[in-house]
Amino acid sequence: MNLISRDFIRRIAPQLDLVNTLGGGAAQAVVRVDTREQGLLVRVAIPSVSPETFHVVLNNDQLTVYCEYRHQPEDTLAAPLFAHTLDLPATLDLSRIDAVHKGHELQVRIPYKDAAAQKREIEIRQR
Repeated sequence: MNLISRDFIRRIAPQLDLVNTLGGGAAQAVVRVDTREQGLLVRVAIPSVSPETFHVVLNNDQLTVYCEYRHQPEDTLAAPLFAHTLDLPATLDLSRIDAVHKGHELQVRIPYKDAAAQKREIEIRQR
């Protein structure tokens, strides 16, 4: 006699993972900010968190990456899984930010502003 069905285990496993994550378990987020020649690369890895739970918000010069868990997609109540805010320097081109989820990692790419377009000599007028 089988007391616990496979279907029950499939349904309860994500809930246990969520409880583990909320309790500070193994699914902790790892955030890396890499400086590249073209700009910054913000990498966020959270094991066993689906790409649909990630959100990236730009507010002035602050970038916030967060995840939230909803039992059903239409639920209005969400449990916060992770949030990280970065203050971005003025040298970045915030109009060209893009984000992609690869494997188990979110990558947010923020290119530098075109240095050639910003650097110019100012004419000095005499009075």
